[in-house]
Amino acid sequence: MKKKVIILMVLIVQASLFAQNYKFGKVSKEEVEEQFYPTDSTVDAAYLYKYRRSYFDFIPNEGFQLITNIHHRIKIYTKEGFDYATKSVKYYNPDSGESESVGSIRGYTFFKENGKIQKEKLSKKSIFKEKINKYNSKVKITMPKLQEGCVVDIKYTITSPYATSIDDVEFQKGIPIKKINSQLEFPEYYTFRSTNKGYYSIPVKKSSKSGKIGDSEYRVNVLNFNGNNIPALKNNESYVANINAYRGGVKFELSQTNFMSIGGELKNYSTSWANVSQQIFRSSSFGAELKKTSYFKEDLDKLLVDYKASTEKLNAIFQFVKSKVKWNGFYGKYTEKGVKKAYKESAGNVADINLMLTSMLRYAGLKANPVLVSSRGNGLPLFPTLKGFDYVISVVQFPDDSYVLLDATESYSLPNVLPVRALNWDGRLVKKDGTSSWVKLTSSIKAKEDNTMMVKISDDISVNGFIRTKFENLNALNFRSKNNHIKKEVLETKYEEKNNLEVEDFKITNEQDLSKPVIRRVKFYSEDLVEEISGKLYIEPLLFLTNHKNPFKLEERKFPVDFATAWKDENKIFIEIPEGYKVEKLPEPIGIALPDNIGIFKYQVLQIGNKIKTISILEFNSSIIPSSYYQYLKDFYGTLVKKQSEKIVLVKI
Repeated sequence: MKKKVIILMVLIVQASLFAQNYKFGKVSKEEVEEQFYPTDSTVDAAYLYKYRRSYFDFIPNEGFQLITNIHHRIKIYTKEGFDYATKSVKYYNPDSGESESVGSIRGYTFFKENGKIQKEKLSKKSIFKEKINKYNSKVKITMPKLQEGCVVDIKYTITSPYATSIDDVEFQKGIPIKKINSQLEFPEYYTFRSTNKGYYSIPVKKSSKSGKIGDSEYRVNVLNFNGNNIPALKNNESYVANINAYRGGVKFELSQTNFMSIGGELKNYSTSWANVSQQIFRSSSFGAELKKTSYFKEDLDKLLVDYKASTEKLNAIFQFVKSKVKWNGFYGKYTEKGVKKAYKESAGNVADINLMLTSMLRYAGLKANPVLVSSRGNGLPLFPTLKGFDYVISVVQFPDDSYVLLDATESYSLPNVLPVRALNWDGRLVKKDGTSSWVKLTSSIKAKEDNTMMVKISDDISVNGFIRTKFENLNALNFRSKNNHIKKEVLETKYEEKNNLEVEDFKITNEQDLSKPVIRRVKFYSEDLVEEISGKLYIEPLLFLTNHKNPFKLEERKFPVDFATAWKDENKIFIEIPEGYKVEKLPEPIGIALPDNIGIFKYQVLQIGNKIKTISILEFNSSIIPSSYYQYLKDFYGTLVKKQSEKIVLVKI
């Protein structure tokens, strides 16, 4: 018994030493030899240590700058985990103005060779700086000697002159974290509002210490987050807008600066939604831009001569802006060039275009206002925030309380049919007086796909067929945006590869006519849609439109299912029964519904004369399905996949 206790104590001491050995460049043998992550053997990599310290450094004659020190130790278990050993650090680096910088980059790769632990130092030749766009750059760090089982140790420092903006503290990533230590230090002059995000939290430990400017001391408020064995939140499920929005962490928003004690002033920031709206509206790159009309007045007066009704004016102005000014790919709630310059140069960012659109609609006598949006990649604005909005669209309200949402950055958009990037829960409507209110971004107009297919089975059980597909609303927008710039021959090849068939004729109509749905007509041939076994023919009723996989695989999903929009898929398939055969078996019909009218699935296969007709309808009435319905949805799709996989059986007469 005494011997067992001693052994146990030794193991505890060793484990403790292993857990605490986080000095940069001092990786243990146990870390290198570890073959899989203890609580999840399926992961390809894991953070053994994830450290961050953000603090404020005072520079005489310049003020405070924000310094962030990073130290990441990552274990690579498989070749698929090599990507985690390549770091890409994005930083703000505008063509003009103050820039952030990334420096003090150091790194080692530890690996086992000939029974001994070796380490390879990161070379300067493996550090690359790249300009992403006129605002941002990135530093790419490629670690040396990568191999299965290695451990990489990386350190770097980010220096920012923008001391009012703090990056989120991230508790969770796509791989697990054994040990996390994040520390933030704020001078008493800055007050930040913090809020938890995601579904994993770490309690904060608060303390304080002293800082100094010359001979004057000030208090530094310290926040420390320490956690162990944090599970990954992987992005391996369908219909997720932005997985980072659901990973545990803390967001920070500046609410006040107070330099009165050292001769400065007090400023309040985003303390309420009214305050946020007013701050944004008062900006010279927002509210002031809405008042400008002289640059478009002459052109718009000519345009509106033939239009009297409000809807006619709305549509005419919307199409005019889309054709006149092209989106340069940049988001933003504030204008980049200014509406006048964007109009002259026929290009601008999101705010340039949609604030211009709003101004023109107002000029035409319509009740138009801007709507602040957090794009799908930007997360959700859960509390009053300036950073939470990175996009703006336009709304026109009518006397009957109806409204139309417009986004002129998308060439193929329509009134109330916004591009997916802008469909993120609710937007904040900002009025002329600076007051604001929420407006629902998702439309009740369903995205639709309608397939009608007719096929004939030849004597050699090959199939000749024709399929007509109609895309409407958001599906039409997405189809045009994705495919209109691609040559017909390339689209044909992609269609063949996706559906494992040969295309004999391929035609798309209404690519540019936004008033009509996109129509795709395909004549095809296939040798793989019918299976013959012992003289019987087996056919899946939906042929190559069959859903074979359930998109929902998790045992539990804590974040919602995000379809972006309500939608409906309808398939009608007509299969001609070949001569000399008759139906032996058809799948039974089914109709199932999700609770609270969320969605339905209807499916029927029946014989009509010498044809078999299959009707399949899948419809969802909501764009967002809460996680509380996940098990219902998973079972719903499981039943759907099973039913669609049942085969028609034909037997010889």
